[in-house]
Amino acid sequence: TINLVYVEGHQPTPEALINLQNFLNDRLNKPGGINYVYKSISSPGKSTYTIDELREIEKGHRTGYSKKKTLVAFIYCADGSYTSGDVLGIAYGNSSFAIFQKTIEENSGGLTQTDEVTLETTVLEHEFAHLMGLVDNGTKMVNGHSSNGKHCDNQECLMYYATETTSITAGMLGGQIPSLDANCIADLRKNGGK
Repeated sequence: TINLVYVEGHQPTPEALINLQNFLNDRLNKPGGINYVYKSISSPGKSTYTIDELREIEKGHRTGYSKKKTLVAFIYCADGSYTSGDVLGIAYGNSSFAIFQKTIEENSGGLTQTDEVTLETTVLEHEFAHLMGLVDNGTKMVNGHSSNGKHCDNQECLMYYATETTSITAGMLGGQIPSLDANCIADLRKNGGK
């Protein structure tokens, strides 16, 4: 179950959420399926967010936790930026992450920018892959490929460090969503994924 909480007016596109669900279906063994629980909230009135503020928002709005055979992930879609403004998303707990919709919106959809669906999908998949333990963040590596603080050393991989910052947007004009490289897929498969 994905507990998606978003500030009014900053919900990810339906296409990006379908892309995330397809990504998870391709990489996880979840025969019972993956579903979303949506919740819209009023703006907390913050232009920037810290990790502690994200945790407080989660405490007030998360509706479920993992138990038995059900994993519950929490995603917060913020209307502001992270304290370092070039961050598009951040995993801050073992089942929690935030995407900074305002920053995503500002860096997509323009004449020389990638489209919003591509950028949202890339950030959602990257951050969720951190929750799956990539790279060397709970899922052990088959072959060493970690760099830049729990990221992949392959510039073409979804888990490359620049994927969660505005740096990624320069190379995305073709509308291509990065995929996991062979090393990251091997790590997932060794840990029970697909």
